[in-house]
Amino acid sequence: MSNFRAASDKDRPVSLPSDQNATGRSFGEEEIAALANVIRSGTLFSVSGQFVKKFEKSFAEALGVKYAYACASGTAAVHSAVAALDPEPGDEVITSPITDMGAIAPILYQGAIPVFADVDPKTCNVSARTIEPCLSERTRAIIVTHLFGSPCDMDEILDLAAKRDMPVVEDCAQSFLGRYDGRLVGTFGRIASFSLQQGKHMTTGEGGLVVTNDEQLARRLFLFINKGWGYGDSQPDHYFLALNYRMSELQGAVGLAQLPKLRGAVEQRVRMAERLTEKLRGLRGVTTPKVRCKEIHTYWKYCLFIDHEQIRGGPVSLAEDLRNLGVASAPRYIQKPAFMCEVFQKQRTFGNSRYPFTLARPEALNYHPSRFPGTFSALEEILVLPWNERYTDEHIEYLAGSIRNAVEKLRR
Repeated sequence: MSNFRAASDKDRPVSLPSDQNATGRSFGEEEIAALANVIRSGTLFSVSGQFVKKFEKSFAEALGVKYAYACASGTAAVHSAVAALDPEPGDEVITSPITDMGAIAPILYQGAIPVFADVDPKTCNVSARTIEPCLSERTRAIIVTHLFGSPCDMDEILDLAAKRDMPVVEDCAQSFLGRYDGRLVGTFGRIASFSLQQGKHMTTGEGGLVVTNDEQLARRLFLFINKGWGYGDSQPDHYFLALNYRMSELQGAVGLAQLPKLRGAVEQRVRMAERLTEKLRGLRGVTTPKVRCKEIHTYWKYCLFIDHEQIRGGPVSLAEDLRNLGVASAPRYIQKPAFMCEVFQKQRTFGNSRYPFTLARPEALNYHPSRFPGTFSALEEILVLPWNERYTDEHIEYLAGSIRNAVEKLRR
């Protein structure tokens, strides 16, 4: 252990950067100058301004897609994507049980039924194998979440979807510039959504983006973000029920300044993650992130999987010991699968109506744990470490030493 600097050494503990403040973010004079330009212009409304439009254009070019639209949040991006597909009430949308509720609530708001596919216990991602049993005659779309920056196995998922002419939506909130088989995530599905929330690879505090190559879907995305109002049409109207999900010029300016920094930020995250993986190699009872040869994992977070049989108390005890060493971590990531939350268990939606659950097939609401072995296994074993682009070799050395020391202390 003498090769690793940790809190048990005579050195003082190393303070790790946090993505919740300037220590772990890439903000600088570029964002300040951009914000000043917006204020000087006097135009904070994106319909009349230029910064959001430039940001959308630049993001589309960076991703290599035809259309990109900025919106108020990652949740708004997912909602816009689901609304663009225009499901009928009671239609089903397959999704993951290990994700933020902001990626699931939009399905209910559009009158559709979330149907949960199990996940791979070592990536926490859905797969064609777990999606296929969820398909029914009422399935309208499949949402795949590239969790923690790890791409889903898109070849098999797209093959499965193609057999039914089923649209795939990619939730890329945690996977900016991730790649699968050499291709950027966000370019596989019919639509893809991104989040610009505080802790993401790039941020505007709150914000989102939604992209597509389909002209008709692009039209619906634009309209849904703009209350269904046809800005620029010769005789505009509110064409369908929609919300105001627009991004402000202030956010657009920050996004425009953040975008050129994205590649460097991702590369640093990957570089530091690979070093930590190497330093933890051979540590019994601890499994580092699973990365296949055909993918680039971009590490929104760095996840360990802890063997309860070898480490007393599993992820919870390890997290407690790491906290004493100044290292924050999160056992389980989320406390329970999404379908265990009250919105599903008690069907609390609109008043006492329980809509749209009243339209669902009984099988679609079967949340018995036996149907989700991968999900429960993953949440029992996972320990999520915070990650950002400001980590350096010193931080990795300290993390590796702290993890090794804590694991050896808890080893059975």
